[in-house]
Amino acid sequence: MNLVVDAADPRLLANWWAQALSWRLGYADDDEVDVDPPEGEPGLGLVFVPVDDVKTGPNRIHLDLDTSSPAEQRRTVEHLLDLGARPADVGQGEVPWTVLADPEGNELCVLDPRPEYDGCGSVAAIVCRALDPPALADFWAPLSGWRRVRASPDVQALRHGGSGPHLEFVRSPHPHAGKNRWHLDVRARRGGRGREHVVAEALRTGARHADVGQGDRVPWTVLADPEGNEFCVLGGEV
Repeated sequence: MNLVVDAADPRLLANWWAQALSWRLGYADDDEVDVDPPEGEPGLGLVFVPVDDVKTGPNRIHLDLDTSSPAEQRRTVEHLLDLGARPADVGQGEVPWTVLADPEGNELCVLDPRPEYDGCGSVAAIVCRALDPPALADFWAPLSGWRRVRASPDVQALRHGGSGPHLEFVRSPHPHAGKNRWHLDVRARRGGRGREHVVAEALRTGARHADVGQGDRVPWTVLADPEGNEFCVLGGEV
């Protein structure tokens, strides 16, 4: 999987996140700019793509950044503010993590140290708001091939093997409204039956076709999960 980010200026925003995470810039053309973790570090690649629409309201999907100590948490927050992030209020109240927004307003959290994120790399979790976290995790587990590592009524978490970020579904009373600015891409897993099979299985378990203006000549299929979160099924295997 990888995470796709809508951006008014993909090159500038990709460069910001590369510096924020100490990751590296990868493939780039007029239609996308990639940011990848350093060689040997776990993580999910970020793909920045150009859009004309303006961000409105909090994102349904955001990143939680890992820290190993209170001092590192403070340094990370200071580093991001120096890069151009700003404090953000999403109604979090008094919490042990810090909520910021990147230069295009995308929210992110700098977490307090938590042992459950050991081995995750710079990104502890990809967090998705959910009306029904258990049901959404039930949908995404077979689609992603990731296993459940946390299960409660309000928070469900999936993870690929024993490394890399968690994919977390956190209870929220707010339903999906409008196209998400961050979405996941998935591919057929090695030994599977290709994109058509992944699409068919996703539709069978509650997905639906979605139109985000992609047209009919793209080599991927756009779907929405049972709560309306868009995702793309790409060709090829992982």
